Amino acid sequence: MFQAEDLVVFCGLLAQTTAMLDGMAVPKGQAPSMDATPALPNVPSDLAGGLKSALSNGLLSGNLLGILKSLPLLDILKAQGGTSTGLLGGLLRDVTSIPNGLIDLKVTDVPLFELGLVQSPDGHRLYVNIPLGLILTVKMSLLGSLLELAVKLNITAELSVVQDEQGSHLVLSDCTQSPGSLEISLLDGLVPIVQNLIDAVTGILTQVFPQLIQGMVCPLVNGILSNLNVTFVHDIVNVLLRGIQIVIKV
Repeated sequence: MFQAEDLVVFCGLLAQTTAMLDGMAVPKGQAPSMDATPALPNVPSDLAGGLKSALSNGLLSGNLLGILKSLPLLDILKAQGGTSTGLLGGLLRDVTSIPNGLIDLKVTDVPLFELGLVQSPDGHRLYVNIPLGLILTVKMSLLGSLLELAVKLNITAELSVVQDEQGSHLVLSDCTQSPGSLEISLLDGLVPIVQNLIDAVTGILTQVFPQLIQGMVCPLVNGILSNLNVTFVHDIVNVLLRGIQIVIKV
């Protein structure tokens, strides 16, 4: 039988145990989970903006504008004109026969700074859209006038993560012309008289321009990625490996 002293001790232990259980109680409506997953790491608020800014600045500091201005389009037109036959070939040879046949080539400055960024549905890749624009001015020796063409093209760079014995790296996994993005239109010129010439020049540019631009732009993007801040790259890699959606501000 319990003695009075034993009853006092028992009551004290019961009160202490009740207090401990109260401290461990789960709030109402929040049942404990036996398989709760750890919280995802915080994602830096503007990874997308930082990446677009780094790429834009890198393309500018890599002299992309100067590279585009010095594209050997005149030499390409001469080579293609020399092998073309018929009326179109004759027109091309006439335009490219004079030293200053292509007298001006300049890059429009607005599209270059409007890089687009899209994340793949699975969250493991990023697609960077690089819109480029050129104004191509051709001098026409027969008519003594200028033919001005607008050339637009989008390059899409695919960024992904590669893991090896040295760690995880952000790499350029693909870089190509966006399908159907090449646009060539007449800005100024005598359309009825030179339509055949426009068709000939446009046909050649359509064949050679995308590959030419890819060869200039894609190595620049690859070089920019290799020189990004290590901490910044780590943040992007961490997000892509986990498939976390990045907030991309329009």
